[in-house]
Amino acid sequence: MYKTLISAQQLHAQSSDLTWVILDCRFDLGNPEKGQQAYLSNHIENAQYVNLNEQLSGAINASSGRHPLPEIADITALFSSCGVGEQAQVVVYDDCGGAMASRAWWLLQWLGHENVAVLDGGIQAWEKAGLPLTSQVTEVSTAHFVRHASKFQAVTTEQICSGNYQLIDARALARFNGEVEPIDPIAGHIPGALNHPFNDNLTAQGAFKTPAQLNDLWQPLDKENLVHMCGSGVTACHNLLAMCHAGLAPSKLYVGSWSEWIRDSARAVEKAVAKQS
Repeated sequence: MYKTLISAQQLHAQSSDLTWVILDCRFDLGNPEKGQQAYLSNHIENAQYVNLNEQLSGAINASSGRHPLPEIADITALFSSCGVGEQAQVVVYDDCGGAMASRAWWLLQWLGHENVAVLDGGIQAWEKAGLPLTSQVTEVSTAHFVRHASKFQAVTTEQICSGNYQLIDARALARFNGEVEPIDPIAGHIPGALNHPFNDNLTAQGAFKTPAQLNDLWQPLDKENLVHMCGSGVTACHNLLAMCHAGLAPSKLYVGSWSEWIRDSARAVEKAVAKQS
């Protein structure tokens, strides 16, 4: 079974297996309708669309970040409706190098469903391989999704404030430094955090680097107290996926991330030259 990445050719070889579940996770933070519109235009056969804002996140409140965790009952109901049974192999994909799909991957891992992989290179790799797309939306049979114990853990803002964690921020360097901030009302980063933009996990062609290359990137870090973050707990999952694909144990995710941290003006903010991981 596939637990980190799967190639377009590997997925295509299983395309007739209806026990496999394919989830289209395309989403644009600046245009929330774009992903579903792209799905309705064309998608991998038997894929179902899942929406980052409406399904892979919970309700925003006055103290949360932009993409809080969904309620357990809601997310398990979603995966049940998608047909994710006990033994199902799940494949998730997007059109941005795994930046959105890795959130669905992490949620399933966090809920103890290990057989989930991100399509390496996304839908572009599928198209480049000359594999077919469809606009037909397929009806799927529901299943009973069961939560299990997991090595994947989330940490809260309170834990970040009181614990001894090494934060790794997946945002682009300019955002980390506070030079630009296209989404959140305050620019900068949490003091002491290191910057590792998620794009550093990818080749120039948009596929993940090899496990050996990823190991070289991540191995030097002290992974005992490592916590991944970003703007809202989405692209941080990409760094977690990269570490797991390199054969390293999963570290923790700060789901609230920057957008939750800045909800309280008493929390320190830093704008400085980035310390590279």
